Amino acid sequence: MTAVAKVVVDVPTMQTDRPFDYAIPATLEGAIQPGMRVWVGFGRGQRQVAGMVVGVESTSAFAGDLKPILAVLDYAPVLSQAGLALSKWLADTTFAFWITCIQTMLPTMLKVDTVKTVTLGTHPTQEAQALLAGASSVPVADLPEAAVARLVQQNALSLRYEAKDRAKVKTADYVVPADLDFAAEAAKLRANAAKQRELLTLLAHWRENGEEPAVASIQAVTRPQLVAAAKRGWLTLEAREVYRAPYELLDHQAHTKPLALTPEQAQVTSTITAAVTAQQASTFLLEGVTGSGKTEVYLQVMAAALAAGRTAMMLVPEIALTPQMVRRVKGRFGAAVAVMHSGLSDGEKFDEWRRIQRGEAQVVVGARSAAFAPLQNIGVFIIDEEHESSYKQDDAPRYHARDVILHRAAEAHAPVVLGSATPSLESRARAAKNVYQRLVLPHRINQHPLPPVHIVDMRQAYQQGGQGDFSKPLLDALQLRLERHEQSVLMLNRRGYSSFVMCRECGFVVQCPNCDISLTLHMDSHSLRCHYCGHEEPIPTRCPSCGSKKIRYYGTGTQKVEQALHELLPTARVLRMDVDTTRRKGGHERILNAFGAGQADILLGTQMIAKGLDFPNVTLVGVINADNGLSMPDFRAAERTFQLLTQVAGRAGRANKAGEVVIQTFNPDHYAIQFAQNHDYEGFFAQEMAIRHRGDYPPYYYTIKLTVSHPDESQAAKAIYSMSRELTAALSPAAIVLGPSPSAIARLKNRYFYQLVVKYKREPKLDETLTRLLDETQKSTRDGFFVAIDREPQSFL
Repeated sequence: MTAVAKVVVDVPTMQTDRPFDYAIPATLEGAIQPGMRVWVGFGRGQRQVAGMVVGVESTSAFAGDLKPILAVLDYAPVLSQAGLALSKWLADTTFAFWITCIQTMLPTMLKVDTVKTVTLGTHPTQEAQALLAGASSVPVADLPEAAVARLVQQNALSLRYEAKDRAKVKTADYVVPADLDFAAEAAKLRANAAKQRELLTLLAHWRENGEEPAVASIQAVTRPQLVAAAKRGWLTLEAREVYRAPYELLDHQAHTKPLALTPEQAQVTSTITAAVTAQQASTFLLEGVTGSGKTEVYLQVMAAALAAGRTAMMLVPEIALTPQMVRRVKGRFGAAVAVMHSGLSDGEKFDEWRRIQRGEAQVVVGARSAAFAPLQNIGVFIIDEEHESSYKQDDAPRYHARDVILHRAAEAHAPVVLGSATPSLESRARAAKNVYQRLVLPHRINQHPLPPVHIVDMRQAYQQGGQGDFSKPLLDALQLRLERHEQSVLMLNRRGYSSFVMCRECGFVVQCPNCDISLTLHMDSHSLRCHYCGHEEPIPTRCPSCGSKKIRYYGTGTQKVEQALHELLPTARVLRMDVDTTRRKGGHERILNAFGAGQADILLGTQMIAKGLDFPNVTLVGVINADNGLSMPDFRAAERTFQLLTQVAGRAGRANKAGEVVIQTFNPDHYAIQFAQNHDYEGFFAQEMAIRHRGDYPPYYYTIKLTVSHPDESQAAKAIYSMSRELTAALSPAAIVLGPSPSAIARLKNRYFYQLVVKYKREPKLDETLTRLLDETQKSTRDGFFVAIDREPQSFL
């Protein structure tokens, strides 16, 4: 009896979001396992697609003839049974397609492209033969589309589908000395063949010591000489797989020693280590002030997991944080550490993923996507800066890395450590309910106090000697650091030169043609740019509306502040760190290394510089405009502002030199700024929780955001109101529905967005209704509709 493979095909629609049965050919029987990628025919035509085997059974419930599997793309499963189960859980909880979740968990190089080719058909014509020009098959992309379509319909050409697997293994040549008497070979050489004698001496030495060196590592002999020697039979050049190692230099350094722990650190470490030893799936909320030594606690807990024969996983929120954290973790564990984040090339990510899958790495450090790393036998999970919104994925599947880690930890019977100086309100509330165990590090490890924070009221700054975006106290503090040869960090959470360009005659603001948002001025490229769709256009010299030349730049960006610094403090060396200066691979690391080496006096950046950075010579932190986040129409605005200010304040005075923080604001009396000034997380938590309770917001309620978009605004509005009626009918009276309403930015990339938000505590029919709505609307995707469901969105904008 023919065995049957259950295959989820790479066709992400609701109609195909289930396994399909395929016959396993006799030649592949026993070779196909769940977790392997396969190539299959799909649909009534000749279409061929990739798929993932999610099960193998002896029989099928399908009554007709099963299509056979055409090819197997893997020799071994690329997803384990646990990985497949995780992908299904992810699909069910995020309202995403199963195949999309599978692809999210795999590196990009394991994605299979479909290449359409044509061959001569059953009734070839001269035109068809001329198109192929004697080739047996030609990619359709290389031929005129209209001619191909016509000739295929006439059976003059036949359409074929081929799989193009992106997975490419990097190889390097190694020298394998032959089993010869090299002294005898040398005696046969001419007297002047000095290079050949030198090579024979090297070969004899390598064979004697059992060495087979890489060609790239040999300095004394050139590659052509080695190739010639291989033809003489003196050696063999053997291609071997090598890894693209992104941090290879760090793998060979001497390991750092564990640091002596403070009594507070020791207590926290022993509590977590006990859970690692007992294999308890406990969740710890580690609330430690900036500079309290949370990283050393992480390292010693991971070391305890490794000593117990298990592995460890650590997530950090941003690529910008990864270089410093990688240096710390690799410094302790060396080549046992694998790194995964979006700053790596596809090849590097593929090789790091394979090292993890093969068990060659026992520690994984990475950003959000590293939560899916195929690490086995995990002893502890750590999420640093657990409050960060970057742990939430914006596109399908819209998962939160914290939820993925908690799910994996329950399966692995391993503890989770959620670390932060400013935990999310949801996590802190769970600790208050004893769902999480709260651990506290209330003091810095050097026993120095947290830096004093000075609030500058910018409403009065210009009368008191301020210039541009700088108050006099901040300028004086920067000048003092320059005189002392100390370093400063300045944060402005807005990149670009100016927020918008406006005509002073008629008030016209240059808008993006594709989005309802003003364009941001970038002086480095002399252009206006949309940060949502990427549209770019030249800076106008005349107003497009009235023709006036009175075009002015309004608002402040990092480029403008950098220019002002050069004018106000001409001797200061400034490094700017934002999305524009870190686009190239390794951009974050280059800037941070230069600053750490003392090559700049001031590090200016967006929120990416607010956390994780540890530079002993930084004694001043300045916040240019603390109000950017407060003005956002979002219920988390105060929480994010408090977290950002507290985190960036913690960059000052981390070593022996005293630190100072200057925060410029137009809202000095706002409670988020007041609590940040006093480093009072618990006070902020109490006040913000009271406000959330009055407004029926998380963590008192769960939330779901439903978004509909369409190129036609009226169509989007009709669809969201129709779905709202159906959804409301399934909800209990206790649920609260906000909307439908246009999204905060109503048009993006020429699509109109409408949304509604459901706040609820317990709604047994909610998931079922949302799944049905998604199923129904999938049939409308060809008409231009797009529906997104986001569980626990980080923003309602």
